[in-house]
Amino acid sequence: MLREKLKKEIDKLNEEQLQQIADYIASIELKSQQEISSVPLWQSLTPRERAREFQEWVSQLPKNSLSLSDEAVSRDSIYE
Repeated sequence: MLREKLKKEIDKLNEEQLQQIADYIASIELKSQQEISSVPLWQSLTPRERAREFQEWVSQLPKNSLSLSDEAVSRDSIYE
């Protein structure tokens, strides 16, 4: 009912008033997008989606031959 009433009222507006309505709607949409983007990604995804996102991120890391030696990651050397 409200939607139909608003449509009728919009039909009565001039171009300047319509532009003001369009600007207002754009500001509402922007605010809505900002609220959505304020939620951390990990909270908005399922565990499966988080795993996929992580794997995609890892696949984009540079692939080079530099890595830690076996000694550097051995348990004994960690506690020394």
